[in-house]
Amino acid sequence: MDQLLAIMQQLRTECSWDKAQTPESLTQYAIEEAYEVEEAVRSGNVNDVRDELGDLLLQVVFQSQMYSEQGVFDFHDVVEAISQKLIRRHPHVFQKQQFGQLTSEQVSILWKEIKQQEKQGKKTRRLDEVKHAPSIIQAEQIQQKAAQVGFDFANAQEAFVKLEEEIDEFKQAMSQQNSDEMLDEFGDCLFSFINVGRKLGLSSEKALLSTIYKFRTRFAYIEEQAELQNKKIDHMSLDEMDQLWNQAKQVLKKHL
Repeated sequence: MDQLLAIMQQLRTECSWDKAQTPESLTQYAIEEAYEVEEAVRSGNVNDVRDELGDLLLQVVFQSQMYSEQGVFDFHDVVEAISQKLIRRHPHVFQKQQFGQLTSEQVSILWKEIKQQEKQGKKTRRLDEVKHAPSIIQAEQIQQKAAQVGFDFANAQEAFVKLEEEIDEFKQAMSQQNSDEMLDEFGDCLFSFINVGRKLGLSSEKALLSTIYKFRTRFAYIEEQAELQNKKIDHMSLDEMDQLWNQAKQVLKKHL
């Protein structure tokens, strides 16, 4: 760890690209690296998981170095803060005599209670608790928070009716070719679709990631088959690619 911190400090001194970065310019990379960790875990390739976790750790080290240069905090402060938070939020582990053995459900309840205690004195709105995250995750969390006070559909069928209404409004915006209106209505459709999934107990994020993985794999199959046929994929007709796509669905079905 000390070696990594020393390397980062040297890069910030001697590398023009690293010197030019700011906390704001790097946040996009932290998000991308987190997704790459997810993809590596999904693939089951442990070497990729190791490498991607390293890339994600680099983002923490990089950000910490920049704030250290400002005299605000350094990497060791980050480690200390999360260590204390973990100890504080796991009294059943670090104060066993007081709490005894808790079930997973009891631990979850205790965690939420401690978080609430930490927020005492801070004025917040209910939806302020939803942190910045990928839009799909934010949508689900916002819907969950609203549902806690009863602002929710009774079931998935009612949520689906709302989705159909939003789709109709999107179609109308399309017919009028109003780009601002289309963007607005398209967002409403996505939000409503996510709500249907939530009511069914489905994770929209996981569902979409799964579909992306399937698409990547099937498209790679098309490319591989094109090479075997000595063809360039950008010279193939849509019908030819569709045939290979359907073939990929059958061949790869047991793996996806």
